[in-house]
Amino acid sequence: MTPNTGVIGLGAMGSGMAASLRRHGYPVHVFDVRTEVAQAFAAAGGVACASPAELAGHCDAIVSVVVNAAQTESVLFGEGGCAAAMKPGSVFVMCSTVDPNWSMALEARLAALGILYLDAPISGGAAKSASGEMTMMTAGAPEAYALAGPLLDAMAAKVYRLGERAGAGSKVKIINQLLAGVHIAAAAEAMALGLREGVDPAALYEVITHSAGNSWMFENRMAHVLAADYTALSAVDIFVKDLGLVLDMARASKFPLPLSSTAHQMFMQASTAGFAKEDDSAVIKIFPGIKLPKKA
Repeated sequence: MTPNTGVIGLGAMGSGMAASLRRHGYPVHVFDVRTEVAQAFAAAGGVACASPAELAGHCDAIVSVVVNAAQTESVLFGEGGCAAAMKPGSVFVMCSTVDPNWSMALEARLAALGILYLDAPISGGAAKSASGEMTMMTAGAPEAYALAGPLLDAMAAKVYRLGERAGAGSKVKIINQLLAGVHIAAAAEAMALGLREGVDPAALYEVITHSAGNSWMFENRMAHVLAADYTALSAVDIFVKDLGLVLDMARASKFPLPLSSTAHQMFMQASTAGFAKEDDSAVIKIFPGIKLPKKA
């Protein structure tokens, strides 16, 4: 039997995940605070709901793709939240990047209501989300996987099962974000130095992306800089949050993270300089005395 599935949050990642589920034949209910976005999804096939609670009344599995723990709390326990409306034995799949301890506590809170839980952060970007080729870092009880496992496979090319209790998925995602944030900051620094030294930015991009110094983040994000397109797919403030989580996790065990600390300060500087909602590649704008490419 194909479970009715709900997706809450139709942003850059959630919209692609909902489309992947629909493509695999799942009945998909959706909720987004932007009603027009939910209605547009429904017009192509699916059902738009007016609240998380309404969505929960129709669904056996709910996939939450909101920004952070605070928004997840609101989705579950706020006004019109889904927790009180979820059927016992249904599953809540939490895809946000959060404090692992918070995720572990949420598993216990939902278990007290008879709701299964998967700690399931995601990675890969909007394009891989849309094509069903993203990565999921998951942890949870076997019963949760029994219900949600096929859904995960419909949304992702790689589904890593990292443990039978929540927390492990969030820890691995935070380590991934450590590398992602540091790589973006380093890529911006390298491109900024090239611009300061008068190197043609397109030529620099071509050489680096075919040399040992390349990274996925350099190749992806510095293309945004070359195009002078800072439309946020992942905003500067996402890395203010995520690198903050990295540092919080390490601080608890007194583990030094000098590169992460520096990268976090760079994103903080970009945020306070007015670039908080721009694409995270806008961290390059903190460097003085450089002439950034302009839109063609």
